[in-house]
Amino acid sequence: MQRYELDAWLGDDHGLNDDQIAELLAKADEIEERCDADPDEMREELVAAYRLMSEPAGDVVKELADRRIAASVEELYALAGLRQAAIVLIGRGDFTEAGYARAASVDRMTVRKWLGK
Repeated sequence: MQRYELDAWLGDDHGLNDDQIAELLAKADEIEERCDADPDEMREELVAAYRLMSEPAGDVVKELADRRIAASVEELYALAGLRQAAIVLIGRGDFTEAGYARAASVDRMTVRKWLGK
Protein backbone atom coordinates (compact mmCIF):
# COMPACT_ATOMS: atom_id res chain seq x y z
CA MET A 1 0.00 0.00 0.00
CA GLN A 2 1.26 3.44 -0.84
CA ARG A 3 1.23 6.29 1.70
CA TYR A 4 -1.27 8.29 -0.37
CA GLU A 5 -3.63 5.27 -0.42
CA LEU A 6 -3.43 4.96 3.36
CA ASP A 7 -3.99 8.70 3.75
CA ALA A 8 -7.08 8.48 1.54
CA TRP A 9 -8.36 5.46 3.49
CA LEU A 10 -7.80 7.12 6.88
CA GLY A 11 -9.25 10.50 5.96
CA ASP A 12 -8.36 13.69 7.79
CA ASP A 13 -9.60 12.94 11.32
CA HIS A 14 -7.74 9.72 12.11
CA GLY A 15 -5.95 10.80 15.29
CA LEU A 16 -2.65 9.10 14.42
CA ASN A 17 0.76 10.75 14.55
CA ASP A 18 3.42 10.34 11.86
CA ASP A 19 5.11 7.41 13.63
CA GLN A 20 1.79 5.59 13.96
CA ILE A 21 0.99 6.20 10.30
CA ALA A 22 4.39 4.76 9.33
CA GLU A 23 3.69 1.74 11.57
CA LEU A 24 0.23 1.27 10.08
CA LEU A 25 1.67 1.53 6.58
CA ALA A 26 4.17 -1.24 7.42
CA LYS A 27 1.32 -3.34 8.86
CA ALA A 28 -0.71 -2.72 5.69
CA ASP A 29 2.13 -4.17 3.62
CA GLU A 30 2.33 -7.23 5.92
CA ILE A 31 -1.43 -7.66 5.71
CA GLU A 32 -1.43 -7.43 1.93
CA GLU A 33 1.23 -10.13 1.73
CA ARG A 34 -0.50 -12.41 4.24
CA CYS A 35 -4.02 -12.07 2.83
CA ASP A 36 -2.96 -12.91 -0.72
CA ALA A 37 -4.88 -9.96 -2.21
CA ASP A 38 -8.30 -10.88 -0.73
CA PRO A 39 -9.71 -7.34 -0.47
CA ASP A 40 -12.33 -8.11 2.19
CA GLU A 41 -9.88 -9.91 4.44
CA MET A 42 -7.30 -7.18 3.92
CA ARG A 43 -9.82 -4.48 4.84
CA GLU A 44 -10.85 -6.25 8.04
CA GLU A 45 -7.25 -6.74 9.13
CA LEU A 46 -6.34 -3.13 8.34
CA VAL A 47 -9.36 -1.88 10.28
CA ALA A 48 -8.33 -4.03 13.24
CA ALA A 49 -4.74 -2.75 13.04
CA TYR A 50 -5.96 0.85 12.98
CA ARG A 51 -8.44 0.28 15.81
CA LEU A 52 -5.72 -1.29 17.98
CA MET A 53 -3.77 1.96 17.58
CA SER A 54 -6.70 4.23 18.41
CA GLU A 55 -8.95 2.30 20.86
CA PRO A 56 -8.45 0.18 23.97
CA ALA A 57 -7.32 -3.29 22.87
CA GLY A 58 -9.79 -5.06 25.15
CA ASP A 59 -12.70 -3.24 23.53
CA VAL A 60 -11.52 -4.18 20.05
CA VAL A 61 -11.03 -7.85 20.93
CA LYS A 62 -14.41 -8.06 22.69
CA GLU A 63 -16.25 -6.53 19.73
CA LEU A 64 -14.50 -8.87 17.27
CA ALA A 65 -15.21 -11.90 19.46
CA ASP A 66 -18.87 -10.86 19.74
CA ARG A 67 -19.08 -10.56 15.95
CA ARG A 68 -17.56 -14.02 15.50
CA ILE A 69 -19.96 -15.60 17.99
CA ALA A 70 -22.95 -13.90 16.36
CA ALA A 71 -21.83 -15.11 12.93
CA SER A 72 -21.41 -18.66 14.25
CA VAL A 73 -24.90 -18.63 15.72
CA GLU A 74 -26.35 -17.31 12.46
CA GLU A 75 -24.53 -20.05 10.56
CA LEU A 76 -26.05 -22.69 12.85
CA TYR A 77 -29.53 -21.28 12.29
CA ALA A 78 -29.05 -21.13 8.52
CA LEU A 79 -27.78 -24.71 8.46
CA ALA A 80 -30.79 -25.87 10.48
CA GLY A 81 -33.08 -24.24 7.93
CA LEU A 82 -31.15 -25.71 5.03
CA ARG A 83 -31.31 -29.16 6.65
CA GLN A 84 -35.09 -28.96 6.98
CA ALA A 85 -35.45 -27.67 3.43
CA ALA A 86 -33.33 -30.58 2.18
CA ILE A 87 -35.50 -33.11 3.99
CA VAL A 88 -38.69 -31.63 2.57
CA LEU A 89 -37.57 -30.74 -0.95
CA ILE A 90 -35.56 -33.85 -1.70
CA GLY A 91 -38.22 -35.99 -0.06
CA ARG A 92 -40.92 -34.70 -2.37
CA GLY A 93 -38.69 -34.85 -5.44
CA ASP A 94 -38.11 -31.15 -6.05
CA PHE A 95 -34.31 -31.62 -5.88
CA THR A 96 -31.77 -34.36 -6.25
CA GLU A 97 -29.14 -34.61 -3.52
CA ALA A 98 -26.49 -33.19 -5.82
CA GLY A 99 -28.77 -30.44 -7.10
CA TYR A 100 -29.73 -29.40 -3.60
CA ALA A 101 -26.09 -29.43 -2.48
CA ARG A 102 -25.22 -27.04 -5.32
CA ALA A 103 -28.19 -24.78 -4.61
CA ALA A 104 -27.46 -24.68 -0.87
CA SER A 105 -23.68 -24.28 -1.26
CA VAL A 106 -22.93 -27.37 0.82
CA ASP A 107 -21.30 -30.64 -0.18
CA ARG A 108 -23.34 -33.65 -1.14
CA MET A 109 -22.15 -35.69 1.84
CA THR A 110 -23.62 -33.05 4.17
CA VAL A 111 -26.96 -33.39 2.39
CA ARG A 112 -26.78 -37.19 2.68
CA LYS A 113 -26.04 -36.89 6.39
CA TRP A 114 -29.05 -34.59 6.82
CA LEU A 115 -31.17 -37.23 5.08
CA GLY A 116 -29.92 -39.94 7.44
CA LYS A 117 -27.94 -41.79 4.79
